[in-house]
Amino acid sequence: MAKVLIKNGLIINEGISTEGDILIQDERILRIDRDISDAEADVIDAQGQWVMPGIIDDQVHFREPGLTHKANIYSESRAALAGGVTTFMEMPNTKPTATTQELLQHKYDIAARSSAVNYSFYMGATNENLDEVLRTPADKVCGVKVFMGSSTGNMLVDDHQVLDGIFSKVNMLIATHCEDEETIRANRTKYANEPMSPSMHPVIRNREGCLKSSSLAVNLAKEHGTRLHVLHISTADEIALFDAGPVATKHITAEACVHHLYFDDSYYESLGNQVVCNPAIKTSQDRKAIFQAVLDDRIDVIATDHAPHTQEEKANPYPAAPSGLPLIQHTLVLMLSHYHDLRITKEKIVEKMCHAPADLFRVIDRGYLREGYFADIVLVDPDREVRIRNQDVHYRCGWTPLDGMMMKGHIDKVFVNGELSYDQGMICETCVGKRLTFRI
Repeated sequence: MAKVLIKNGLIINEGISTEGDILIQDERILRIDRDISDAEADVIDAQGQWVMPGIIDDQVHFREPGLTHKANIYSESRAALAGGVTTFMEMPNTKPTATTQELLQHKYDIAARSSAVNYSFYMGATNENLDEVLRTPADKVCGVKVFMGSSTGNMLVDDHQVLDGIFSKVNMLIATHCEDEETIRANRTKYANEPMSPSMHPVIRNREGCLKSSSLAVNLAKEHGTRLHVLHISTADEIALFDAGPVATKHITAEACVHHLYFDDSYYESLGNQVVCNPAIKTSQDRKAIFQAVLDDRIDVIATDHAPHTQEEKANPYPAAPSGLPLIQHTLVLMLSHYHDLRITKEKIVEKMCHAPADLFRVIDRGYLREGYFADIVLVDPDREVRIRNQDVHYRCGWTPLDGMMMKGHIDKVFVNGELSYDQGMICETCVGKRLTFRI
C-alpha cells in the first residue's frame, strides 16, 4: 500500500480533541503529529472533519450461516463499514448454532473471504456443550456467549448446574443475554387472553425478569471470579449491579445499545414491531438512567445488537413477528444526535464505542489512534445533515427503523487496516478485514 497522510482533521482520541495529522504506512499508523509532510504520501485534507478510531461493535447478528435471507457477513459488514464500524463481534445463534469448534471455525472461514471489516465470533454455550466451550482459544475468540434468557435461536442455558460449571471453568470473557425465562413464561400465561400488540412486549419481557437474570449472572461471576460482560442493559434497576470506574480494571462489565439509548416505549405506537427486540425497549425513565450510567462509567461500552429480519417477517402480527432491528449503519449517527443535543461529548462517544471495547475484550492494537496500531480510522463530518432512507441501507433486509429521519452526521471516509475501504459512499469491493487477536 502507498503511504496516506490525513491532514488538518480534529483528532479525537484518549479523551482529547486536537488538530493534527496522521501518517499511515501499509496497515498501521506510522506517525501522529502536527504539520507532518511526506512527499511519498497521498494526502487527504480532513479540514472541518473529526478523525476518530474505527468503532468496535461487540454485539451483532449477521445471520450467516443458515439465515441468509435476512443478512449475511458480506452485506452486513459493508453496512458496518458505511457506519464507521471497522470491527464487529458476532453472535453464535445462527443456523446451525456455533456451538462446536468446527462450526465456529466455519464462520471464521466465511468472514475471511467476505467481511469488509475486522471480525471475531463468539463461541456459543448450551446446556450440553461445556467440554466444547472449554476448547475455545482465548487469544483468538472474543468470548463465550450464554443466553440466560431465550431469544432468536434455541440456545437457552437454564440449568443452574451447567451455569455454575460455565462460570467456574471458563477462563475467558463470558457475555450474557439476561432475561429470566420463568418470568417470561409466567407473563405469557398471565396475559394470554389480553389483546396483543407490540406495546405488550416490555410487559411480557419485563424489568423483573431482566433484573433477576442479571443478578444471577453477576452473583455467579463474583463467586467464581469470572470475567462477565452483561449485554444490552434495558432497565434502570440493573444499573446498581455495576461499579463505576475504568473498564480495564473491571471483571464485571455492562453494555448499552443504541436503541435503548434512543427509543422508549412511546415508539411502539408509531413503529410497532420495528422496535420489538430482546430485551424489550422500556420507559423513558429507563432510557435516561441507562444514558446516565454510560456517562458515569457504570455501563462500559455502546453497541448495536444489530439484528436484521425481513420486512415480511416484521409485518407479522405481534407476537409472531421476530425480535430485533438493524442498526449498525447508523450507530454513530444515532450517538451524534445525542452529541448535538448536548447529552454527551464527542470524546465520550469515542471512549465508549472505540476505546472501551478494545480494553474490555483486550483486543490487540486496535481501538485507539496510536503509532504502531492498525490504521482503523473514520473521518466524519459531524454537522452535515443526512436524511436516512430505506433505499440507502446496505442491509440485506432493506429497511431501517430510522427511515425518513433527518440527522446530523455524515461518514466521509473509513480506513480498515490502512486501506481506504469506504469513500464518500463508495465501498471497496475487494477489501477484506482481519481476524482479531486478544491478549490473554
